[in-house]
Amino acid sequence: MSGYDKGLVDLGNGLYAYLQPDGGWGWSNAGLIRDGDQALLVDTLFDEPLTAEMLAAMRDATGLGADDIGTVVNTHANGDHTHGNGLLPRADIVASEASAREMAEFSPALLAQLKAAGGSGQLGVAGAYFAEIFAPFDFAGVNGRAPTRTFHGRLDLTVGDKAVRLLEVGPAHTAGDVLVHVPADRAVFTGDILFIDGTPIMWEGPVGNWIAACDAILEMDVDHIVPGHGPLTDRAGVRAVRDYLTFITVEARRRYDAGLSAEDAAFDIGLGRFDGWKDAERLAVNVDTLYRQFADDHGPRNTVALFERMGRLYYDRKGRTAA
Repeated sequence: MSGYDKGLVDLGNGLYAYLQPDGGWGWSNAGLIRDGDQALLVDTLFDEPLTAEMLAAMRDATGLGADDIGTVVNTHANGDHTHGNGLLPRADIVASEASAREMAEFSPALLAQLKAAGGSGQLGVAGAYFAEIFAPFDFAGVNGRAPTRTFHGRLDLTVGDKAVRLLEVGPAHTAGDVLVHVPADRAVFTGDILFIDGTPIMWEGPVGNWIAACDAILEMDVDHIVPGHGPLTDRAGVRAVRDYLTFITVEARRRYDAGLSAEDAAFDIGLGRFDGWKDAERLAVNVDTLYRQFADDHGPRNTVALFERMGRLYYDRKGRTAA
């Protein structure tokens, strides 16, 4: 499914999706689950101005402002799903235990420093790439707010009379990914388990967990599937993400067994039918994560080196050099 507009989409019966084209780096989706005067927000956005714009659209549609939202669920730790938490000072912020730990390790202030360093010519290709892809976002203006409630495995919530199930399916995309399932309304908000028309990025793995998460969505009786990035989707979209993960696993394993380095493998793999997906350079991170999995390597990873590798792929594909 392709083609979509920015803003609030009424899914019916008190459910809303908030979409941000083009779904690339930082342009994430969110959701609202409402019953009567109670509401739960699924994720905030990458900075406070974007989140304020979203909350205003939700208020205009429902009459419920930020102070009326009793719960925020962060589907995972990445800033494009958490940095607006500070605009909901009265809400209970819910996340998996693993996500809460990850949020504490990677602050908005660090993103602001990396963006400034990249924009000033520091950090080479990695910095130029980082500054370019995150240029639209104001990390320096993020106050942030940490989770106030954490869980592991599953947590059942209610919004009015609606049952909402939080299902931890990570580590996969990140350390603690969560699906937000509303069974009675046949809807699921997937966070970044689903990137639609965009390339998934596997910061954590193992890949088997992510494939299992896709299978879990396919087993749900749902009509509405709201991805973390990209347009609203259906089962075909879920299968496409699963197919990408299976494809890169096979291709990376072939090169691992042949003795290629993770860096060489990332530049060697042809993406076939996935080549047109946005942010294809994320392949560099995915291959690195798969190699670590193949080698049972749990040591620290060099994030700057991975951004440098993605940057090289990005500029190569565009026929450009880093500014």
